[in-house]
Amino acid sequence: MTETNLRFPPGFLWGSATAAYQIEGAAREDGRTPSIWDTFSHTPGKVLGGDTGDVAVDHYHRWRDDVRLMADLGLSAYRFSVSWTRVQPTGRGPAVQRGLDFYRALVDALLEHGIQPMVTLYHWDLPQELETGGGWPERETALRFAEYAGLVGAALGDRVELWTTLNEPWCSAFLGYGAGVHAPGRTDPVAALRAAHHLNLAHGLGAAALREHLPARARIGVSLNPSAVRPLTASPADHDARRRIDALANRIFTGPMLHGAYDDDLFADTAPLTDWSFNRDGDAAAAHHPLGFLGVNYYAPAVVSAGPGTPTGEPSPWPGADGHVTFHQAPGELTAMDWPVDPTGLTDLLLGYAAEAPGLPLYVTENGAAYDDKPGEDGRVHDPDRIRYVHSHLSALHRAIEAGADVRGYFLWSLLDNFEWAYGYSKRFGAVYVDYETQARTPKSSARWYAGVAAGGELPLEVALEPGGF
Repeated sequence: MTETNLRFPPGFLWGSATAAYQIEGAAREDGRTPSIWDTFSHTPGKVLGGDTGDVAVDHYHRWRDDVRLMADLGLSAYRFSVSWTRVQPTGRGPAVQRGLDFYRALVDALLEHGIQPMVTLYHWDLPQELETGGGWPERETALRFAEYAGLVGAALGDRVELWTTLNEPWCSAFLGYGAGVHAPGRTDPVAALRAAHHLNLAHGLGAAALREHLPARARIGVSLNPSAVRPLTASPADHDARRRIDALANRIFTGPMLHGAYDDDLFADTAPLTDWSFNRDGDAAAAHHPLGFLGVNYYAPAVVSAGPGTPTGEPSPWPGADGHVTFHQAPGELTAMDWPVDPTGLTDLLLGYAAEAPGLPLYVTENGAAYDDKPGEDGRVHDPDRIRYVHSHLSALHRAIEAGADVRGYFLWSLLDNFEWAYGYSKRFGAVYVDYETQARTPKSSARWYAGVAAGGELPLEVALEPGGF
């Protein structure tokens, strides 16, 4: 039998993704007020090089050109997030119509170019005023999120059919309130667990508020960054370390969202820290709002073993695991983030969710890699490593489809080089190179390659690299 290219299902979405604070800029325009990332990035020592998202890549003013760029690349979908403080500056009260008008115009332009929008309501930029009142560790923030979700749904619900409530709530809770390496920079393990719970509640309440404004055909989901956790050895101790991290990385969200309950081992592991009294009757059921799809963000697997048994006492994103678990660098090639390249984790996760939630559509809502991209003498940006990375992960996604997973789209992270959170502008994930001095956009070789894959809806079995530059 002659081997052919890997064909993807009809209607498969070929997209790319961004986040508001990473690209929009215009931090003080049209009524927008500070988010926790504005505050965090302006705090000395928090972001590499003292970088901020004040200007970012100026998408707020250049969005028309960016939409045309997406169309030129043949994207069939674009996932973007809404800046909460651009719509609701204090996190309470009526919406600022100028802020909503920006997103209305963006959605209209996308649709005019045949690009399906996927709106993410929250990508880490909590209004600073809500954080001052306690932030995600407080129940009130989940209630305010539901109000905000309703405002955005009322404004865009007649034109947007794909919605995600939250992006990577694990990062919001555990990097923001546990390890302190993301905004708001707090290092309290109990606050991190409280934040995770209230993010679950916010998802459910926000989805319910959205549904009031959306037609029946619209789908509401969530984008998680599940960890493909693997034990270092086959020993029972290493398997228990894997179980413990699986509870904190994955099941703390999928338990309530997919099944309406937390797993007992999560409570047992964290019992020395908290009695979970913040988990009120009915909360997990509220988080279990019917999902229209599940978004999976994947970059690399995690390898763990049993820890030494002695807590380090250092701030950690793993409350209840300090001293119990040791993390190990996976072998093989690394990206510029020092993340291992291992596409098998993506296949494992997709097949795992297909088995856990039969009939639930899946999207890969983020996948990509940072490399040290630079323009060549010809002005072009050649990034063969990224092409190989995306090729291998699309192959892994296709294997999951062949094995029965209902995967309906892939969103490359990211469309544009941008503000990479605590790394500032030092890491480039974009398929499009951005000169931060001039804001000029240059599609990299990977962007052209991805456009070719999207145009045909099929993936070559081998990576064909252009001569003279790849």
